[in-house]
Amino acid sequence: MASRSKNGEDTDDQNSNIWVLDHQMDQPMDEEARQLRNAQQEKDHSVFKILQLAFQSLGIVYGDLGTSPLYVFYNTFPDGVENTEDLIGALSLIIYSLTLITLIKYIFIVCKANDNGQGGTFALYSLLSRHAKILTIPNHDLSDEKLTTYSRSEYREQSFAAKTKRWLEAHHFKKHVILVLVLVGSCMVIGDGILTPAISVLSAVGGINVGRAKISNDVAVLVAIVILIVMFSMQRYGTDKVGWLFAPVVFLWFILIGGIGIFNIYKYDHSVLRAFSPVHIYRYFKRGGKAGWTSLGGIMLSITGTEALFADLSHFPVSSIQIAFTVVVYPCLLLAYTGQVAYLIKHPNYVVGAFYHSIPESIYWPVFLIATTAAIVASQSTISATFSLVKQALALGCFPRVKVIHTSTMFHNQIYIPDINWILMVLCIAVTAGFKNQSQIGNASGTAVIIVMLVTTFLMTLIMILVWHSHWILVLLFTCLSLIVEGFYFSSVIQKVYQGGWVPLVIAAAFFIIMYIWHYGTAKRYEIEMHTKVSMAWILSLGPSLGLVRVPGIGLVYTELASGVPHIFSHFITNLPAIHSVVVFVCLKCLPVYTVPEEERFLVKRIGPKNFHMFRCVARYGYKDLHKRDDDFEKKLFDSLFLFVRLESLMDGGSSDSDVSSLLDEQNETVSECPLKTINSTCSSVESTGLQRADWIEPANSPLHRNQTIITPSQENDETETDELEFLVSCRNVGVVHFLGNTVMKARRDSSFCKKIVIDYIYTFLKKICRENSVMFNIPHESLLNVGQTFYV
Repeated sequence: MASRSKNGEDTDDQNSNIWVLDHQMDQPMDEEARQLRNAQQEKDHSVFKILQLAFQSLGIVYGDLGTSPLYVFYNTFPDGVENTEDLIGALSLIIYSLTLITLIKYIFIVCKANDNGQGGTFALYSLLSRHAKILTIPNHDLSDEKLTTYSRSEYREQSFAAKTKRWLEAHHFKKHVILVLVLVGSCMVIGDGILTPAISVLSAVGGINVGRAKISNDVAVLVAIVILIVMFSMQRYGTDKVGWLFAPVVFLWFILIGGIGIFNIYKYDHSVLRAFSPVHIYRYFKRGGKAGWTSLGGIMLSITGTEALFADLSHFPVSSIQIAFTVVVYPCLLLAYTGQVAYLIKHPNYVVGAFYHSIPESIYWPVFLIATTAAIVASQSTISATFSLVKQALALGCFPRVKVIHTSTMFHNQIYIPDINWILMVLCIAVTAGFKNQSQIGNASGTAVIIVMLVTTFLMTLIMILVWHSHWILVLLFTCLSLIVEGFYFSSVIQKVYQGGWVPLVIAAAFFIIMYIWHYGTAKRYEIEMHTKVSMAWILSLGPSLGLVRVPGIGLVYTELASGVPHIFSHFITNLPAIHSVVVFVCLKCLPVYTVPEEERFLVKRIGPKNFHMFRCVARYGYKDLHKRDDDFEKKLFDSLFLFVRLESLMDGGSSDSDVSSLLDEQNETVSECPLKTINSTCSSVESTGLQRADWIEPANSPLHRNQTIITPSQENDETETDELEFLVSCRNVGVVHFLGNTVMKARRDSSFCKKIVIDYIYTFLKKICRENSVMFNIPHESLLNVGQTFYV
């Protein structure tokens, strides 16, 4: 018994020694991250620039919200108006919905919760994940927190925020609940990206059939479908070339609907202004009962576009969006709805196509053309919001890899995703042709919008607690008011599931299944890599040759691990007789930040002793810049590797922090002056030290080696640095091979039936049809080596 205990203690000591050895040989990159940190300040815009951006935001952000007057009253009173007082009650509901939800909640509260200018549900999720460990893929590292864009706040240990943080982090189930909420909200935004173009374009085209040029409804639907096909087909050219037209068109649209509203109030009934008294809301529900409550689904359409407003936030500063809404959008919308009610009080039978009926005869056709153009712009804003959301989902491992095209060299947020674009087009045409009327599409759109708003409310509650550290009374007030208002709307639209409301639910369910299963598979792959990584003790036991022939060249081994040696490497060296003289483990890591500055992107660390020539390079990306094709990825990686060798030599030689800072400043200036500069600049620095560049084919007694400069003992560190740089340059000149792991996951035999379906069929199918990682980094096919391995989960 004592012998067994002694053996157990020996085993524990051995395991402890191995852990210490791994920690010493492959330490976290905190120091490297600290050295690379370069403070950046948020760009301050002048007053004139803010006003200019506010004008431009009208075309990108407010198109969807601005075209709601085309179809709100028809969807609110689909069976006609029985009592004109109901129009006053409906108008009062619209006024206070725009005020409470759009103006107060979104414009002045939610927009301030942006993630360094990025909006949407994934941006809120990213912001939360920096203040609490809620990510289901635990790849967080302390070095990530040293990024200039990794902003987070601190709080006292016994504060309400700290207690909430511990409560969220205590159970894995709570993290999954937050993830599910985010995915549901994102899927509903995608559904809105399908429904908004359908209802906006169909409503605008329907103006042809309002008392002027009588055509059948089928012809109007056909015209709408043609416009939709043209609009989606033009997406690949981007909005950069025609975007300058959006703001003037939408601005003119707001001025027109506001002016028409003033005209109708003056001409028909100025007493409609009494709708600004909330007492008419009470009378509306008291008089209408269940019918009044059901009509909330139509009134809900007056605030559609509010959720897309937040998703499109990345294009403009928050202050410009706030100015545009309060000065132009909000008053013009109130005038437009009030004017329509003034007209309908005198003409209650014209509720179908109320907007077009209320237009003065002399300006009907110009307004019709502008309305159609504004509807197209409104569709563009929701499509752009969908593209941005899918890109964020890609970066956070919640969507299969698809092709992302940047359509503008000036504006990085303008992207085009072909696969998503054609899916949206097909579904949008199917909805338009299938329903053929605004009422059912309106019911569907209302369902999608209110669910997104409810998800935003829950996430904002956590933001106010963990990020803003708001007083609990303010948090309770915001949450309760939001849930009461949005809960009433939700209870109404859910009653219309059988009248078109089922469409966004089906679309969202399909996208949710895809996104959740892909994220589940991604998390399982990371878990496999973590559990199967190789001990540094085993690597060191192989010696500098790693038990193989070290052939000239550099091998880049791609892994999801930011520390440790991946199993793919042991799989490779146990099956092949040779390995390259230099091995670099490359980790492509997406962080919960919107972007990572170029000068802070690469972290390099040596693994093991110097004679092993093994390094680790962590390439860090934000969700804004991960899927932008980087043609110079390899060059930037080697620039960072050479810089690390020079920094290491300075640190080993006892150089001061000022010397290190000078070298980093010199490197940053070089990058800023010529970002596409090749590795030859570093090679030149090697030659300038007095040593000639070596070549693998040169014999040891060649004149090249006989003419080398003699280094004195005082230059020992310089000699070491020069020798290693020379060695790395020579290896790079021989060739670079990229090793990618092709991990195949299969469910174990004893797994449940559902798990087998998810892993063996759905995830495997999604992985086959998605893009390869090698495409994004422009890896030549002839330099690529896939290493396959199968794991059972």
